[in-house]
Parts: sequence; structure tokens; C-alpha cells
Amino acid sequence: MSTTPQLSYSSSEARQNFKQVLDAAENDHLVSVHRGSAHTALVSGPRLRRYLELTCPAHARTVVEEGGYVIFLDGRPFAAEGATLQEAIDDLIVVLREYAQDWGSRLRLAPNHADHWGLVQLINLSSDQELTDWLKAEG
Repeated sequence: MSTTPQLSYSSSEARQNFKQVLDAAENDHLVSVHRGSAHTALVSGPRLRRYLELTCPAHARTVVEEGGYVIFLDGRPFAAEGATLQEAIDDLIVVLREYAQDWGSRLRLAPNHADHWGLVQLINLSSDQELTDWLKAEG
């Protein structure tokens, strides 16, 4: 049985071997880069996105009201509405993208938002269609 090797580089080594670093990450190897006491891991973006999708379910709930649809994420402060279900989903995707942007600039430091890193990475790694599929995944 073969194992996936872990590759570790200093930041200057990573710069010198950038193609090798990217090739390794794209081939599902964990690449570790360290700079002083800081440590960063590079992994395949699509692989990370799929993992986050599986471990961070949307728990989307839809309510049909007179005149439209309301969709919200159970246990999370996100909601949107629209005349059709797709309009509500499209609006929720805008809400999620705005949240991810705000999280990156300031909310990541707030205690009640700090643990939303995985959700934010999922949003940032996803296309609108992938977010739509994620929201619809639970029926």
C-alpha cells in the first residue's frame, strides 16, 4: 500500500520550486510551507472544495409563502427570498458571497464568526452552480 508523501519547504525553497509545489498539490499531495513560526498547507482546490462540501452541509430550508419563496440555512444567519425558488437561491448566493467578503476583511476576528472558516472557503472555492447544487443537496 502506497502513502501520499508530505512535502515540506521553507518559503524560499517553495519559491525556487514553485512548479514542483503546485504539481504536488494538484496531484493530491500535501505541501507544507513554513516561514519562521508560520506554517501553511497547500492542497488541491477542487479536492478541498469537495471535502468542505461533504463536511459543511447547507441545511437549507425553504418556506413557500404567498407571493414567493424564502430560503434560509438552518442554524446560520443567512436568508433570502424570491418570486421563484431559483430567484431565492440566486439571492442567497449573493448573500453568501457578501458574507465571505466581509468575513475575510473583518468578521473572521469576531468570536461568533471566527469558526466559519470552512464555510467561507467553500463559498470562495465554488461557482454559482456548485453553490446552487450544495444548497439543493438535501432536497
